[in-house]
Amino acid sequence: MFTMICISADFDPVHKGHEQLIEKGREIADEKGCELVVYLNKSFSANHAPFFVNFDARSRMALALGADRIVPVEGLHHRFILSYSVPIRLSMMHEDGATDYITGASISLDEIAKKAERFIKEGKFVGMPKNYPNRNEIRWYALNEFLKDKYGRKLDFHVIKEVKDGGKVSGRLIRQSIIDNDYTIPKETRKVLPKSTIEILEEEIAKGQINNERNYKEIFKTMNTTSRGYLSKIAYLNGKAVNEIIKRRVYRDNESIWAAFRRADYGPVMTRLAVSAIEMNVTKKEVMDLMKEYESLNLIPSEQKVQRVIDRAWYVASQIENGLSAGEANKKFRSEKIAIDSTPLEIHAGLNLTKFETKLMKEGINADVYVDRDNKLSVEIRADGKKIKTNLRLPAKEVTYLRYIIDSNFIPVTGVVEKSKKGFKIKVEIGK
Repeated sequence: MFTMICISADFDPVHKGHEQLIEKGREIADEKGCELVVYLNKSFSANHAPFFVNFDARSRMALALGADRIVPVEGLHHRFILSYSVPIRLSMMHEDGATDYITGASISLDEIAKKAERFIKEGKFVGMPKNYPNRNEIRWYALNEFLKDKYGRKLDFHVIKEVKDGGKVSGRLIRQSIIDNDYTIPKETRKVLPKSTIEILEEEIAKGQINNERNYKEIFKTMNTTSRGYLSKIAYLNGKAVNEIIKRRVYRDNESIWAAFRRADYGPVMTRLAVSAIEMNVTKKEVMDLMKEYESLNLIPSEQKVQRVIDRAWYVASQIENGLSAGEANKKFRSEKIAIDSTPLEIHAGLNLTKFETKLMKEGINADVYVDRDNKLSVEIRADGKKIKTNLRLPAKEVTYLRYIIDSNFIPVTGVVEKSKKGFKIKVEIGK
């Protein structure tokens, strides 16, 4: 029996817009004589947040409207941005025998296909313009085309108009209306919810199982007490974010966390992903290793592979040294698909040490690399129970290169003390 995919969804909660998707999926599944399956995000939403309604309740909501089966999707959305999680989810569908994919959008399939052309051509699916409507649907369409080479086929893409009852139904507004009404479902909200969803929602509210929060105790502890070096190892925290976190201590409420990330120029989606990484203690190395694992399965587009990101950093740093702007260098690297054969994965940096600190140093001691409050590359070394902090001495090109790597959000940078003819240096390793 073939599987027909309805949607890869949050369904938090299932509303009448989702009901349309399930109805259309049911129609196609019945025509083909196959299953209607919902791939349901489990632990974190596609937007990197905890769920308002738990997985079991959301599953029952989807099944009540006609889905045959629920497949849980977990472990992705506190680790990856959508450009990396979407091909993995699409691959799951292919491996399960999916033939069709259904989604809702405010624009037509032709418009989605036209906007996806650029990304399909470039083979890179990050950097979707913010003014694009239905960016996620465009990304799914483009990555569906990308996986065609791996599987020798692609899923048939179906788009259902998002409009019903006079406008787009918003899960965010539904959730907020319930919170604002002291966890009761107001009359206007009931109009956009199927009867089965209302019944299940009210059961969950009565059991006190609605609006599960993050583990703020753990988040506050990490943000309030850990060093720059440790924070710099957490995925999706760049140098500016780490310094803003340190500068704005102490954290006692949700708003103070959001304020710190706003000052670091993070948008809402990246803030949620970064906070999720803090909550779940997701390191850059963990994310990078997972990416490489999926790369080996040919699920990550070549322009998004770890080595390609490292190569871009080195190329941009080299071009800036030659007088090109960072923007121009990035554009040239992408458009011309420039190949780099000699990107260094080790940088040897000098240190500014006092005589006392020099006596404490030993070859092989680990060093945490980070960006200090003065925006300079620095290290923290623990030697004989003492903590040594000092700036790294590097040529401008290598400083720019390392800053690009650190700001990639998922490529680790580690350091180790090494003996040199004139004292000690730090061997900085990229991707280890």
